[in-house]
Amino acid sequence: MTHKRLEGRQEAILDPDLPIIDTHHHLFLRPNVRYLFDDFMDDVRAGHRIVASVFVEAQSMWRPGGPELLRPLGEVEFANGMASMAASGLFGDCLACAAIVAHANLMAGDAVAEVLDAALALAPARMRGVRQIVFTHPSEALKPFMRYTCAPGMLSDAGFRAGFRQLAARGLSFDATVFHTQLDELGELAAAFPDTPIVLDHLGLAMNIGLDDSQLRQTFADWRAGLQRLARHNNVTCKVGGLGLAFWALGFNTRKDEVGYLELATAWRPFVETAVEAFGAQRCMMESDFPPDGISCGWVPLWNAMKHITRGCSADDKASLFHGTAARVYRIALPA
Repeated sequence: MTHKRLEGRQEAILDPDLPIIDTHHHLFLRPNVRYLFDDFMDDVRAGHRIVASVFVEAQSMWRPGGPELLRPLGEVEFANGMASMAASGLFGDCLACAAIVAHANLMAGDAVAEVLDAALALAPARMRGVRQIVFTHPSEALKPFMRYTCAPGMLSDAGFRAGFRQLAARGLSFDATVFHTQLDELGELAAAFPDTPIVLDHLGLAMNIGLDDSQLRQTFADWRAGLQRLARHNNVTCKVGGLGLAFWALGFNTRKDEVGYLELATAWRPFVETAVEAFGAQRCMMESDFPPDGISCGWVPLWNAMKHITRGCSADDKASLFHGTAARVYRIALPA
């Protein structure tokens, strides 16, 4: 599949002075995709004012040996090294990887404490949270798009919850990557652990692959209702993005032509506005989800689309959406 992240760089940058914390991106090296520090910084230099970013685990750069539970610590070391490079100022003003969301297998229960303590020791100034992908759905149409296979019911599993209990004591949050059919289960987790911050990734992905128009309308209604119920839990915030992923079935990932920000904004607006209405700007934060979202659009059009959709928001709400909520949730100190 063609990657489009470099497309659209001829577009004028909307609201170029608006500070942005990119709350969700990855760095990894895989056989079909390379996205490392220099690639991210190249995107940053494309024009939008990215002042900092949140590195989110991608199950990459793990230690090649040692106890299985501890192998993800290699990714923490890697991300912290990239953050140190960015903090030097030699590559620009963006504090890339200023916050790190690491992988840890919470299904290990109390034993995961060793991993969390080690990660905090490796990156004490930047380790902020954990993501363990838990999305699952019975549709056979999903199989070609699933990199990870997750067992149903993980969020309510006793072992998972024992591991989850270790987060709050260490001041760590949980990034939740789920499908819309799991939003109520995530709400039950939020209610059981009200002192643990939970960040909903990618708007709580609506699984639309293989659906007809009538089914798509029903899925949107179900997703919206689930999002509204989840928003009742004050310890949950929402990342607004991930709309370039194939699960939404918006079609941009299969397009051969270049997609501009106005077309993206038209397709994405209902999802963005629904989330902001449900959670409020003070509990929403924008993400690029790069490079995965690069299958659908370029970096410049992506951020232009988000700015265009929110152009009617107040200055305070835009500040919250693009950097304020992220700075608070992930404890990122921006230069004065």
